[in-house]
Amino acid sequence: MNGLLIGRFQPFHLGHLEAIMFGLSKVENLWIGIGSSNKSNEMKNPFTADERKEMILSSIDKKTAEKIKIFYLPDAGDHSKWVQTVNSIVPKYDVVFSNDELTQHIFERHEVKVIPVTLKQRESLSGTNIREKIANDKDWKNLVPDGTRNVLLKINAKDRLQVFNYK
Repeated sequence: MNGLLIGRFQPFHLGHLEAIMFGLSKVENLWIGIGSSNKSNEMKNPFTADERKEMILSSIDKKTAEKIKIFYLPDAGDHSKWVQTVNSIVPKYDVVFSNDELTQHIFERHEVKVIPVTLKQRESLSGTNIREKIANDKDWKNLVPDGTRNVLLKINAKDRLQVFNYK
């Protein structure tokens, strides 16, 4: 059985890693959709799809990597056509893992089973919180896997994020 987990991963953090492991506990293969893949260098989407893919792949072990495949999912601009866009990019999947109400509603309308993912430490493990901490030079490294930390340091995420004046 195949599952689909969609996220923006801006950046990929420990909550995302936990969601991948949860998904893999329910399915044999997990397709990971990098949402808003056509957006980057924006306050809400500062990292490119390739950077986010690198964050994910550098944060998982080889055995896990063999069970996942990553796809780029651009914003469709039309919620009614979004599942069609996803289905044109991602191979067949049996279940979607998501906590996002809109995503749940859209996929359930297309008769796709949706399993919620338990979000732990949601307040601290949010992309917005982590981006703010990086930009303001506050402690963030314990909120992301080592692979993500290394990518963020390599691309000098602090300088990129400071442009957006996070407060």
